[in-house]
This record gives sequence, structure tokens and C-alpha cells, in this order.
Amino acid sequence: MRLKRVLATGGKLCALGLFALLSVCPSWSAPKYAVLHAFGKLGDGAQLNTSVVLDSKDRVYGNTTWGGYGYGTVFKLTRQPDGQWKEKKLYEFRKNDPNGTYPYGGVILDSTGNLYGVASYGTNHGGTVYELMPGPSGWTLTLLYSFCSLPDCSDGSGPQASLVFDSGGNLYGASNVVFQLSPDPNGWVEKVLYVFCSEPNCTDGSLSRASLILDAKGNLYGTTDGGGAYRYGAVFKLRPMPDGSWRERVLHSFGSYPKDGVFPGHGALAFDSTGNLYGTTNRGGANYRGTIFRLTRQPNGHWKETILHSFKEGKAGYAPGAGVVIDAAGNLYGTAGLGGSECDCGVVYKMAPNPDGTWTYTVLHRLTGLDGAFPEANLVLDNQGNLYGTTRFGGPNDGGIVFEITP
Repeated sequence: MRLKRVLATGGKLCALGLFALLSVCPSWSAPKYAVLHAFGKLGDGAQLNTSVVLDSKDRVYGNTTWGGYGYGTVFKLTRQPDGQWKEKKLYEFRKNDPNGTYPYGGVILDSTGNLYGVASYGTNHGGTVYELMPGPSGWTLTLLYSFCSLPDCSDGSGPQASLVFDSGGNLYGASNVVFQLSPDPNGWVEKVLYVFCSEPNCTDGSLSRASLILDAKGNLYGTTDGGGAYRYGAVFKLRPMPDGSWRERVLHSFGSYPKDGVFPGHGALAFDSTGNLYGTTNRGGANYRGTIFRLTRQPNGHWKETILHSFKEGKAGYAPGAGVVIDAAGNLYGTAGLGGSECDCGVVYKMAPNPDGTWTYTVLHRLTGLDGAFPEANLVLDNQGNLYGTTRFGGPNDGGIVFEITP
């Protein structure tokens, strides 16, 4: 892996002891950065591509794409009385597992503590949706749906985005389609809400790998990797119609003007308290190293894009794969997958709004390799303002980490 090559060539990383109480690079990091768990030990999971989720007791849940028996795991982290965190594997995917393999999408929690997630591959080669329920003897996985159950995988294939619940208990997800799964006495029923064009130059967008978000009216919002009017991806909205169908509308096509962002990150969009949408692009901007953008609804119903920050190579980080999260004060938090320290392992950042309408970009932490490398997923905020995140690689075993940081 790339990190191992950096270590082998003598990159100037911080001198770290045991990872359990990491205190890394005082001049580079926030004082309360902590690694909760380093993955990649023998039999443990490895490679975290998605966000974690917290329950009411601040236990942390997530999944790894690899590791365990080799095909991914679902895990729980629990804080111990001494302040350390203990990992428990809730499920390990196996070769030819009928419940799926390689869970690229993260997990979500319902109000009773059950977990729901997607696996990108399954017995029909199209992936699955599953539920994990806690019980006296452990956690039980139930298969809710296998994709490619319809000809030509027209029900969706290879989902990589985490699911989202509506107020009625329906699940929504995206891949080459946007789908809905509804609970039924005889099992869960899938409905395809929208099919994206399979060609990269489709003006409605092509291939959605970012998690969807819902507004108060039940409209869905998301991004596509490609397509749009300029073939660089798009932000879209899906609106439910009275006849039960859904209507798609492209809110913004990336590459619309010089120095616009292109190729949106795979993190979910975020709403602020006034209904503005925020997100990132992996490339484009003034330096072609990615952007943070805002979309604002105009009186005529159109949406106007504003570039809040253009990334550039260097210690401030660049190439964000994750979106942003917003706190009560309107600050944005996110990660950039590259840049930062000399290992080019990425950063955690904050964007603070100023009274004059400008924004101030601040690096909260530069990842150094042994404390994580290459973050790709959205951060998560708890009720105290602490941030939780993941990295794909890094840590003592190069299997990725879960971290906590207090801005």
C-alpha cells in the first residue's frame, strides 16, 4: 500500500509509541486528537471507506470493506472505564456469503438499535441490503434484499452509498439507480424511483455513490460521479409526485464555468438551517485540487453555486473525497484525502463563516500515517461537538483507523 512505501523510504513521520494513547506532532495536531481503534491486526477488519454512526450511549458503529475472513466486517467500539475503546466484531462477511461481501457502504441505526447496511457484492453479483439486530446471544444478520433480482440488474447493482431512513421507516439508497425499500408483512419490497443514464455524458447524471439526504418534505438530494451537462457530475433532487412516481431535477452541473469544481466527492451533501446545500468536489476549482461549494435556492427556483474554498497542494490538504458536516454555529468540518504532512496522508479541516460573507479555512489535524491515512468519509458530530472519522489506511497495521477530534 502507498503508506507502507512512504514508511519504507524514510518519510519524516512523528516518532510514535503505542497507538493506544497517540499524541502526534504537537505542532501539527489539535491537542485532543485520539485514535479509538487501529484496524488491520490478524483477523481484524481493514480499510474504512465510510462514516461511523453513534448510538444514544456514544457507542461507535461502522464497517470495514476488507478483513475479518477477508470480505469485510461490521464492528462496534465501546468506551471502557479507563477511557480506552474496545472493538467487537458484530458480523464477518465470508467468501460466497449469501448475505453479501465487501460492504463499501456504511451502516445506519434505527430508533431501536438495529443496524442497516449494504454490501457491494452478493450471490446475484449485484450486492445486498442487510439488517443486524442485537439479541441476548449476539447480533443476527437478516438479508433484506438482493440486487440483480430483475433482468439486467435494473433494480440496482453494486451499491456503495450508505442508506437513509424517512419518517415512515422506508430505506433509500443509490447506485446506478435510486431505490426505496419498504417494510412489508412478507418482507421488504423494493421500488426503483429513478434510473440514471448509463453513459457518462448523460445530462441527468451518471452513477451515484454518495449517500442521499432527505428534506422535511420528503425530497431526496444527492450527487452523481459523472454526467450532467458538462460530464463532470451533478447535484440532483428527486421529488415525489402525487401519482407515486418521482421526478428528477439537476440543481447544478459541475464544470459550468471556469474554475468550477468537478467530480463531486462521495460524501453526502449537508443542509444548513436556512436550506442551503453544501458539498465538495474532488477536483476542479482555482487550482484543480478540489472545492467546497454551497448551493443557494434563488427566488426563481434555480440554485446558485458559490465556491467557498479552492484547495491546493500542500500542508492545508487537497482532493477531498468526503463531504462536510455542519455544527449549530454554521461551521463546516471535513477531511481532505491528500496533502498535510510529508506522507501526503490528508487532513481534518474546519471552515468558519465570517460576518462579511467570507470563510476562514483552518487545518485541525494533519494525518501522519501511524495515526491514520487517506480519509474518504464524512465526519460525524456528537452532541458535545466532538468529531468522529475514519481513514482508509494508516495506523500501526495499515488497516485504517477510527479517530475522535475536538475542534
